[in-house]
Amino acid sequence: MSGETVLIAAFSARALAASARRAGYKPLVVDCFGDEDTISIAEGWRCLPARVQVGFTFRPLLAALESLVAEASSPPIGLVLGAGFECNPRLVAKLAEHFTLIGNDAGTIWRAKHPQQFFSVLNDLGIPHPETRLDAPDETSGWLMKRIGGSGGLHIHTCPAKPRPDKRRYFQKRAAGEQVSLMGLVSDKSAAFAASRQWTSPLLRRPFRYGGAVGSLLLDEDLEARLIEMSLAVSEALLLKGIVSFDYLVEDGNSLLLEVNPRPGATLDVFDDAAGTVFKAHVEAARGGDPAALLASEWHPPVARAAAFLYADRGPLSVAPVDWPAWAADRPRPGSVIGAGQPLATVIAEGVSVAEVEAACLERLGTLETLLYDTSNEQGAQQ
Repeated sequence: MSGETVLIAAFSARALAASARRAGYKPLVVDCFGDEDTISIAEGWRCLPARVQVGFTFRPLLAALESLVAEASSPPIGLVLGAGFECNPRLVAKLAEHFTLIGNDAGTIWRAKHPQQFFSVLNDLGIPHPETRLDAPDETSGWLMKRIGGSGGLHIHTCPAKPRPDKRRYFQKRAAGEQVSLMGLVSDKSAAFAASRQWTSPLLRRPFRYGGAVGSLLLDEDLEARLIEMSLAVSEALLLKGIVSFDYLVEDGNSLLLEVNPRPGATLDVFDDAAGTVFKAHVEAARGGDPAALLASEWHPPVARAAAFLYADRGPLSVAPVDWPAWAADRPRPGSVIGAGQPLATVIAEGVSVAEVEAACLERLGTLETLLYDTSNEQGAQQ
């Protein structure tokens, strides 16, 4: 195989690694799962468990990345960070001392994820958002409690009557609306956007757990123009670059900006094409190039695609060897023990309409859940 190598680190790196491979790169991967398909895609990989609440720690991560570099077929072009670093800009700054970051730096991540910084920027720009504060309101009814730098919706809770003081938390007034996300590819030269709708996979104690996303959404022209205008203004103010997601609540044509995730996210599975053009555009943007021009000339996204997370909600299981469907990704290795409620796999559906692929995706969640639990139970009965 030919192509340059690239380092990738994330809680789950399969989507980024697959996009990089399609784009012609050889991915060198560190993530928390070491799934079968991630290993098959990567030129080199390390599995490095990390807690969602605190992310990776510097020394083990640095050692894993440096060992991959030492074994690589060529010096990597840089390091792409996925989910798992928003809560720790200091870690990003330390990594930048050793590797070329392909994406946003520590200062940008801090400004995007610290509520005092981020919502101050939104106020200065006149961008509507839910009422947000660092200290708990006197009356907590109708408020949410969130963790600074949290991801995946697991950190969002209905605010208790008397929340404990915690500098890692902030509070946001609950608002109604449809969850619409713009995936942006931005640089100081250009920007391009694609819209998706997200949904949750709630549990009693995790009511806002991420479920999945579907795109590309065809939005009302005026609404789309406003969302892009706001996203561009935020991108310029925060000096964002590369793949970024802007999460909005939309109701009756009005929109509230909830947060910005300054890194590649789950909608990479929704919008990437067979040539890994989204990954190419991310690298182009990080280098100060023109991602919009690249996408205009090379990007061939699906008409409609949905991707959803399957969680081990029927209880813990030991993964048995199975004949994985082609539409299933993030495939745990046989013998992997998945704790109750933990991510188990990803299902993907592609078609000609958003409604069609979302329905197919939800059906496949049930099909895959049955397959994995039935085979796990059969293996257990034979032992």
